[in-house]
Amino acid sequence: MQRLLDRLERRCGWFAVPHVTLALILGQVLVFLAANTQQSDVLLRVDLNRDLVLQGEWWRVITYVFTPPGMSLLWAAIFWWVFYMMGTALENTWGTFRYNLYLLVGWLGSTIAGVAIPQTMPENLFLQLSVFFAFARLYPDYQFLLFFIIPIKVKWLALFQAVMYAVLVITGDWPTRVLVLSSLMNYLLFFGAGHIADLRADARRKSYQAKAKPAGRLRHACAVCGRNSEEEPGVAFRYCSKCAGGVCYCPDHLHDHEHVAAE
Repeated sequence: MQRLLDRLERRCGWFAVPHVTLALILGQVLVFLAANTQQSDVLLRVDLNRDLVLQGEWWRVITYVFTPPGMSLLWAAIFWWVFYMMGTALENTWGTFRYNLYLLVGWLGSTIAGVAIPQTMPENLFLQLSVFFAFARLYPDYQFLLFFIIPIKVKWLALFQAVMYAVLVITGDWPTRVLVLSSLMNYLLFFGAGHIADLRADARRKSYQAKAKPAGRLRHACAVCGRNSEEEPGVAFRYCSKCAGGVCYCPDHLHDHEHVAAE
């Protein structure tokens, strides 16, 4: 995947649009303002309606990404700020071309599913959630203030959202399943191999630890009182250099014991 991205960037890098996150947000702001005017049906004109697209209103496959996140100004402002922060961080980390490509693949997945399969209603929220997942993967320890009070790491929020997605896939109908999976196409392409490598590394680590752990015996035990490292892993057990045979003692008896002489 890395080689393919490098090759694409060399050939098509000049197509990349800088600050694309800001452009998406500005488009949503304009639609939000227009939708709040009296008797405005702008939201109905920009959403991805499959039937209308097939009737010739092709622009909907593009304009639906400018649908604002609800009609509450406070919620929309918070959403835009978080989206801008995450998108800018990804663009700075990956570079403009790769971030553009990530968004493009996510848009293609959602749009193709929405046009090809009846009863699917793709929203740009799915695309923005894929940005959230990518941000959580690259910056797992970044903290958000939940309800503006509780600090929580973004990796736990991403795990919760992943569980919600899993519930939709398991309990939802087929259009919903296809829409969820297609919206994650970009994340799977960019991070799927990394997750597989992590699982293999974790399996190797557990296998090594299982083989290295001594079975049925204590690693360290005080020769005087019997305290051991299995029951008290935080205790610093030491071996006496003056005792024959390498005898182990706890901190209480390391300097208060009778030395063991060689037989």
